[in-house]
Amino acid sequence: MTDIPTNVIRPPAQRALDRLADLAIYTAAAALLGLVVVQGWQVFTRYVLNDSPSWTEPVTLLLLSTAMSLGAAAGVHTNRHFGFFLLAERFPEAGRRALEALRALVMAAVGAVLAGWSSMLLVDGLDIKIAGAQMPQSINYLPLAIGGALMTVFALYRVWRVLRPLHLQEGEA
Repeated sequence: MTDIPTNVIRPPAQRALDRLADLAIYTAAAALLGLVVVQGWQVFTRYVLNDSPSWTEPVTLLLLSTAMSLGAAAGVHTNRHFGFFLLAERFPEAGRRALEALRALVMAAVGAVLAGWSSMLLVDGLDIKIAGAQMPQSINYLPLAIGGALMTVFALYRVWRVLRPLHLQEGEA
């Protein structure tokens, strides 16, 4: 989280969530790299070999979904998401803390809805194959479900940090 100075010892839960967010970012970066490779192959086979493979479009959509979902979840963890930061600065300390908690609760709710419905859609289409690839039709919902679950966990941890007593936030240990 960006609100903890680097010279402060981070609690174990914070360190674990930091590692989880880093893993999400690395996976999203690998998905973007894979997307470039798959699309490069698509262009080469289409315009040079004149024999376009059918698997590139579904794989590209899966990689794009992975990069977007995991990148968004990491953005929730690092507090690099849409927020009314200028509005919050106008409030006294208690108001800022309340707005931060409300914002994190909204993010947790959005993540939970995303994770829940994506999981249902994933399970619902596992037995149907995608045309052109040997993958389930609903595989694109897997990264959405994982990203939504991560958003929920990261946002709930932020709520917990905002709502706990101030004297506990000072020492962080």
